[in-house]
Amino acid sequence: MKLTGVELLRVRMPLVAPFRTSFGTQAERELLLLRAVTSEGEGWGECGAMVDPLYSSEYVDGVEHVLRTFLVPALLAAGDLTANKVAPLLAKFKGHRMAKGALEMAVLDAELRAHGVSFGTALGSTKDSVPCGVSVGIMDTIPKLLDVVAGYLDDGYVRIKLKIEPGWDVEPVRAVRERFGDILLQVDANTAYTLSDVPQLQRLDPFELLLIEQPLEEEDVLGHAELAKHIRTPICLDESVVSARSAADAIELGACRIVNIKPSRVGGYLEARRVHDVCAAHGIPVWCGGMIETGLGRAANVALASLPGFTLPGDTSASDRFYRTDITEPFVLEAGRLPVPSGPGLGVTPIPERLAEVTTAKAWLAA
Repeated sequence: MKLTGVELLRVRMPLVAPFRTSFGTQAERELLLLRAVTSEGEGWGECGAMVDPLYSSEYVDGVEHVLRTFLVPALLAAGDLTANKVAPLLAKFKGHRMAKGALEMAVLDAELRAHGVSFGTALGSTKDSVPCGVSVGIMDTIPKLLDVVAGYLDDGYVRIKLKIEPGWDVEPVRAVRERFGDILLQVDANTAYTLSDVPQLQRLDPFELLLIEQPLEEEDVLGHAELAKHIRTPICLDESVVSARSAADAIELGACRIVNIKPSRVGGYLEARRVHDVCAAHGIPVWCGGMIETGLGRAANVALASLPGFTLPGDTSASDRFYRTDITEPFVLEAGRLPVPSGPGLGVTPIPERLAEVTTAKAWLAA
């Protein structure tokens, strides 16, 4: 298979409601999609980077620049290409995992569509549907939080994740636990704390949370190992795990008991599978995180979440959690689960009219 061109599409999609984390508040999702055209057909990729470098060092404008200038030209010049060759071909360019992951995803989708193989089958799926959790942003008031959580539980979500930060942690967790009882409940700090906050984080222990996600800075793996000595709540790493090797190191150091796998963060779905395999070998449960994906990224995430090591519900929520209208046919929650797409490649494609409505810019790159 030879890559003949890549179309970059900037899209902007309004959210159904503002989503607040310790990084700030989002009212819309602006992201980059890729359409890879090959000698055997085309495939789609989606980049998880945000507009600003808040979640990670990557951001949409930077991703577009590195794709245009370095990554896409390298693959266009490569000749015979498979998805497994993408990472080695791009390895000389340091970092930029989200950009590389999006490009690999598009090539992998094209390759699998050409061979009539689904993402799930290629990655090693063992399930035809996956249980779904939902991520709940920081709210203005606890009553509003309780109303939102009640709505998601009514929708059928089987796990609730609360975003927290200093000043919004123990009380919202207490309120949710008291109101809804023994539901599956976890929290996500998005690096908002330091080791000086140990006494405050210890106050979460009585609530029997599934986990606390990424409480400290992403590079502070040793700090997480130290924190684990002082709290009972299992620590889950997100931003700190950027590869299978970093996952193995964190596990060896005792920095985590659970890992959140976001394919975009680790450089693509093939590396995400390697992270899964490393964690499984060490008896570490994993779950699939989200970056407010469109239906393209959601399809791939659901496929990944159907691997055997994904034993905890992920942030693989239905399309209407964030978007009134998705760019693909919507993913609809059924009894707390989403079906794993079974069609070739991602199993979904953008609906042209919907994609056109949200596309703000296009660029075509060819040899």
